[in-house]
Amino acid sequence: MKLNINNLSKSYQEKEVLKDITISFEEGKIYGLVGRNGAGKTTFFNCLNEDIKIDFGMINLEDELGNHPLTYNDIGYVTSIPIVPEFLTGKEFLTFYLDINKDKIKDRKEIEEYFSLVKLTKEDQDVLLKDYSTGMKNKMQMLINIISNPKVLLLDEPLTSLDILVQEDMKKLLKTIKQDHIIILSTHILELAIDLCDEIIVLNNKKMEKIEKSNLNTKKYKDKIINMLKDDKNVE
Repeated sequence: MKLNINNLSKSYQEKEVLKDITISFEEGKIYGLVGRNGAGKTTFFNCLNEDIKIDFGMINLEDELGNHPLTYNDIGYVTSIPIVPEFLTGKEFLTFYLDINKDKIKDRKEIEEYFSLVKLTKEDQDVLLKDYSTGMKNKMQMLINIISNPKVLLLDEPLTSLDILVQEDMKKLLKTIKQDHIIILSTHILELAIDLCDEIIVLNNKKMEKIEKSNLNTKKYKDKIINMLKDDKNVE
């Protein structure tokens, strides 16, 4: 399975954010999308997710059905600020989600099994989501997307605000599920991308460039990425 992007461009009024981006992402890998704040990482995700209309280009998914346009149903999107129904408990939310998606979910598990995936205890399950920490809300958001089993999983800096132990849990989970997904994780933290991801994509000056991870074990190539980011004239 591949996600193929050809000549993607996007501007906001007079400001060009993405220009003629052509790149492919493969199943079984976690891609780290690295760029400075304001470089266009979230804009790129919003283009893929159809939250905003692209100005030019094509976004296609190559899978068992052939080569076809990427659709909203192919995508899971985990945002940096978790969005959950805070008036429900964790168990109520998960039960509701499983019920309304019962015809789409394959190999449905017991609720306890799902919670164990993200290490939420029985006590946590009965707490209102409004009283969850940011890390716990992120776990719920991630869990919903895992259950949905999307072909393409977009992660918009979901680990940045988490404590070290929760980060490690989430990284292990992502490595476990990556074989059946195309996973793209955006971050402005280079060390996180190097630690977790199979390949690094640098977004600067409206363009994207792949940097093989095998080259990232030396200071030379880390410095190369940092210098590329410093050179981003598209960030004010």
